[in-house]
Amino acid sequence: MTRSDSASDLARLTDALIAAARAAGADEADAIATSGTALSVEVRQGALEHAERAEGIEIGLRVILGGRQACVAASDTSDRTLAEMAERAVAMAREAPVDDHVGLAHPDQLASDGDTDAGPLQLDDGQPLPEPPALLELALRAEAAALAVKGISMAESASASAVQRRIWLAASNGFSAGYGRSSHGISAVAITGEGLGMERDWAGESRVWAEDLPTPEEIGRLAGERTVARQGARKPPTGAFPILYDERVAGTLISHLLGAVNGSAVARGSSWLRNDLGQQVLPAGMNLTEDPRRPRHAASRPFDGEGLRTAPRLIVEAGELQGWTLDLATARKLGMASTASAMRGTSSPPSPGTSNVTLTAGTASPDELIREMGRGLVVTSMLGASINATTGDYSRGAAGFWVENGQIAYPVNECTIAGNLREMLMLMVAANDLPDWRSLRVPSLLVEGMTVAGE
Repeated sequence: MTRSDSASDLARLTDALIAAARAAGADEADAIATSGTALSVEVRQGALEHAERAEGIEIGLRVILGGRQACVAASDTSDRTLAEMAERAVAMAREAPVDDHVGLAHPDQLASDGDTDAGPLQLDDGQPLPEPPALLELALRAEAAALAVKGISMAESASASAVQRRIWLAASNGFSAGYGRSSHGISAVAITGEGLGMERDWAGESRVWAEDLPTPEEIGRLAGERTVARQGARKPPTGAFPILYDERVAGTLISHLLGAVNGSAVARGSSWLRNDLGQQVLPAGMNLTEDPRRPRHAASRPFDGEGLRTAPRLIVEAGELQGWTLDLATARKLGMASTASAMRGTSSPPSPGTSNVTLTAGTASPDELIREMGRGLVVTSMLGASINATTGDYSRGAAGFWVENGQIAYPVNECTIAGNLREMLMLMVAANDLPDWRSLRVPSLLVEGMTVAGE
């Protein structure tokens, strides 16, 4: 099946689902259809460990009836299944609670035909999926590069993958559009030491266009170097210290802010920032921006899950919170306009979400911030989380490196860091190492006065 054939087939499926929903008694309906093919290989000790190919079509239908809504999904695309989906969805909607804020976009709100064109976003590199031997070679090269790093005892795994996917969204308000995506990835996991002294780390990258990927050698070498640096890890001291979140994990801090400004949380009253619209939530020199239309970025999209045109926006400007992240339903609940932020899957209704978010970078390098912090912790990986969404109280397991006299002294693990997100975000100092290609682009962040629980 060619890309164009796939698009027309998905469009016909969504049209048929909407027609079936209207025939079953729905007031409004929208439908989504996705098709995709994914290839992946994993190697270990210079040999193929696992290979997988997956392909298929999924369809989803949402019906709205008298302020009630229901969603159903399937992977069978027969005419009988489409009719049964519509009947089941309408029956479910009749039993659902009434929500007067539920409803499709007004036709005037919808993206125009020109706005739905994904061509300028370059979300599909237009290349055929690579053959398995080509992916195998990439994975083997990444593994070999990791093993070549002195001190690496073994490569736990190395993998390469490629995906082609197409999505089509249509609704009874007249919207109908879709686009394709491609994705390519390489990763490696390396191990040093053995027994209780074993440490591991990894490196991996993915891109929309294969030509934008780093080489397998770069990825494998980075996995090895990160792993060797963790040799001899131990617990850090306990106390209040500055913490530098490495750019590998700094995005987690901003993701908590994004969760707090999500319209769903605000509408429920369960956000620790629910009363802070227009107030300072970041240091005065920081902006937090969203641009869903960045070319060649995996999170980019020409329209949202309700057919509204996406556009760049400021979430935080000069430290002040500018607005919530809203889909149509949460916007109506809050008496605001949608920010074209609806995310949508085949089995669930739209909900607000962000894509391609960037935090303002600073001027100092991470090494300069380490020298300034004097004594403290550099965090490079995290696990587990205890976050109070209402108060912003924060506690997470962490590992990284201990700093003494402004220099890395030794690797650390098995510690917990804690604080309050409101205070932490206001005390951040950003480094100048803003990463590219990620959906959440955040540089390394220095936070003063957090609690470290170690020895």
